[in-house]
Amino acid sequence: MTWFCYLLRCADDTLYCGITNDLEKRIAVHNAGEGAKYTRSRLPVTLVYSESCVDRSQASRRERAVKSLPRGAKLALCGVTQSPENP
Repeated sequence: MTWFCYLLRCADDTLYCGITNDLEKRIAVHNAGEGAKYTRSRLPVTLVYSESCVDRSQASRRERAVKSLPRGAKLALCGVTQSPENP
């Protein structure tokens, strides 16, 4: 079973990182307001980055690593450059 570490951009322009083994279903759950508490009040969310992992353990380690990155580095993962107006 493949696991994914993913980044979502919320409606308030914040980023949310999570893991799942069914990416499409998980995003649908987030957008239905039944996902993580953090995203419930920041709908809709858009997938901006995902990477596959061999198992849940690797996905969890990657999630911790991504969560510890500064916002600029997270945006770089998504291929987005940070503008001076939006630090």
